[in-house]
Amino acid sequence: MPKRTDIQSVLVIGSGPIVIGQAAEFDYSGTQACRVLKAEGLRVVLVNSNPATIMTDPEIADATYVEPITPEFVEKIIAKERPDALLPTLGGQTALNTAISLHEAGTLDKYGVELIGANVEAINKGEDRDLFKEVVEAVRGKIGHGESARSVICHSMDDVLQGVETLGGYPVVVRPSFTMGGAGSGFAHDEEELRRIAGQGLTLSPTTEVLLEESILGWKEYELELMRDKHDNVVVVCSIENFDPMGVHTGDSITVAPAMTLTDREYQTLRDIGIAVIREVGVDTGGCNIQFAVNPEDGRVIVIEMNPRVSRSSALASKATGFPIAKIAAKLAVGYTLDEIPNDITQETPASFEPTLDYVVVKAPRFAFEKFPSADATLTTTMKSVGEAMAIGRNFTEAFQKALRSLEKKGSQFTFVGEPGDKTQLLEQAVRPTDGRINTVMQAIRAGATPEEVFEYTKIDPWFVDQLFLIKEIADELAEAPELTADLLAEAKRHGFSDTQIGEIRGLREDVVREVRHALGIRPVYKTVDTCAAEFAAKTPYFYSSYDEETEVASREKPAVIILGSGPNRIGQGIEFDYSCVHASFALSERATRRSWSTVPGDVSRTTTPPTACTSSR
Repeated sequence: MPKRTDIQSVLVIGSGPIVIGQAAEFDYSGTQACRVLKAEGLRVVLVNSNPATIMTDPEIADATYVEPITPEFVEKIIAKERPDALLPTLGGQTALNTAISLHEAGTLDKYGVELIGANVEAINKGEDRDLFKEVVEAVRGKIGHGESARSVICHSMDDVLQGVETLGGYPVVVRPSFTMGGAGSGFAHDEEELRRIAGQGLTLSPTTEVLLEESILGWKEYELELMRDKHDNVVVVCSIENFDPMGVHTGDSITVAPAMTLTDREYQTLRDIGIAVIREVGVDTGGCNIQFAVNPEDGRVIVIEMNPRVSRSSALASKATGFPIAKIAAKLAVGYTLDEIPNDITQETPASFEPTLDYVVVKAPRFAFEKFPSADATLTTTMKSVGEAMAIGRNFTEAFQKALRSLEKKGSQFTFVGEPGDKTQLLEQAVRPTDGRINTVMQAIRAGATPEEVFEYTKIDPWFVDQLFLIKEIADELAEAPELTADLLAEAKRHGFSDTQIGEIRGLREDVVREVRHALGIRPVYKTVDTCAAEFAAKTPYFYSSYDEETEVASREKPAVIILGSGPNRIGQGIEFDYSCVHASFALSERATRRSWSTVPGDVSRTTTPPTACTSSR
């Protein structure tokens, strides 16, 4: 199906100012969309109130409005520019809610503007908790899998209090409709907590609606990123698993791609449910993110929610797979089908080929509780992290340890010296999810906790617990070995240990460990992210470092410049530095200088120009 000829101009709504749950990822997606739409010969009109973004640069769109993203201001822009279509699915919850308001006010009909990317019915089915529950029930009736948690829709505090009785008592989950980052959601264990959480949820929901659900605390949480076109072709771009069990917002949890603890049968079940849900909701020209909870005891699958748009997780899935979700979503919105869109990396396979990963990707969240010492550091279903770091490795432990130290925060990587503390106290501390829980768990393991005890207190899946024990065992080998042999050092590096960690364990300086490692010929190689596990040749891959046997990157003799990105977003160091790095790349590009990168997953800088190297310090 070729590009639509009845659309000549498109209005793209950005996500506005950076807030928790809606950050650089949407500058990344919006920039991709604007560039691809312009390349298709369409006039692109952009509205975004955040000036510190790439997408608001003059060359990105044909007309850029730095104005408040409200229905009133956007209507004025529509009246002036008269676009043929409005694309709201790449600007987060802000853009989606604005588009719904414009539709309900009759503005889109008044000016003859078509909503593309997702229609109003699909948006409502995906965002409205009550309607989405009906969708899941319809899917269960068709394929026999998937269900919603037992729940009650509430529009007032009286409804909420009555709903608790209907569900059989506490704890309960509160989930507002049409909010982002888990705003206004949480687990209530008593009436006081319920009044506080539900009151906030009713206030934040544009429809004054919250869903009261049975508690699924401790269940395993998974996500699927899917895309669908007008011909009903559906691809599952990526599966993502949360390291933390249900109860911690996915943006605050360490996440892993692909999912590590699903059997093939379980994965196929989630895949079948996801495909049925995207079809039932009606997203037919774009992507969506669907979240699942799985009971580790009996395998019961709950469909938690769906984002009928490019989401925060889409940036991670894009970087994890090399599949440019936002770019493809923009092309689908203007009429293309998945089989007509070429893969940018291989340049010979279409977007209808599902990505294949021969590596492991780990995302670790970065918090800023040190800036707000009086804030509650307990992690809940309301997102609190301000940034994230991503790492890629040949195995989980390598990617995991690289991600932790990429947070660039003191104490973020594991330490194996000194007394760990009392085992019982450490396990009791680990019950409460916080930004430092993973280090508390490691110290509990050092203090003698068993895998069964760690699982009992944290509900972290036993497979991940075993990986933590593996890391601890290698640390013990490093500490007890009479000398650093080539085999021991290579094993430690393959499992993500930094020279700093090894030196700390051995009582050596970092530079001494590095000299020994180099003398033994142990150096990292670079592997490619090519979407196809090397089945096809990669024309424009990006790279990650690993202590593997064979490098996939040929040495180059031309001069090169390494641009160091700013790492994960944090208070005082945000998207502005991504902006600076991108323009540095453009300037060097004009000098025909080869560029290399070291950055984080939500950045536009990871999408502008190859090659990209995804590495961590040391």
